[in-house]
Amino acid sequence: MLARLALAGLALAALATPAAAQTWKIDGAHSTASFTVKHMMVSNVHGRFGKVEGTIVYDGKNIGAVKAEATIDATTITTDNEKRDAHLKSPDFFDAAGFPTITFKSKRAEAVGKGKFKLIGDLTMRGKTKEVVLDVDGPTDPVTVQNAQRVGATATTTINRQDFGVSWSRAMDGGGYVVGDQVKITIELELIKQTS
Repeated sequence: MLARLALAGLALAALATPAAAQTWKIDGAHSTASFTVKHMMVSNVHGRFGKVEGTIVYDGKNIGAVKAEATIDATTITTDNEKRDAHLKSPDFFDAAGFPTITFKSKRAEAVGKGKFKLIGDLTMRGKTKEVVLDVDGPTDPVTVQNAQRVGATATTTINRQDFGVSWSRAMDGGGYVVGDQVKITIELELIKQTS
């Protein structure tokens, strides 16, 4: 009888123990951070950053326990137009020389449905920090390639660039501005499970 009670107690303790947190590293070769902004009120300009780094901590079960930190290299911005890229790196926009990185650090996560959650955290750009909400699809089921587990996820949000001091624009004849204020951000992530 005592042995059975001891075994039952061990089983309950095992169930109560949370799954061990796992660290996943962003695979920079297969991850991108891109943006879309309105140009002259009529078309969308797309851009991307060439270098994204960071880690995600996740136990594989409890979305609420997700923690994320990511760094984007602002100096790697490209819109496939050298003149425009140089302007975007200037103090008129990202001031990449003075503020070479854009960072995100999560504060909490909230599940919103199967395979979807909201990741709330602080986005810092040009020395200004604002709370943003990322809408995340994922993570995918893990796959094992070359003895390493990988998962993927996509995060999107829309920010007002004025909140971060990215304020340059020019009024157009007849109303409107050359560059819109609303910027849609999309982050495509491939993550590698760390084993040590």
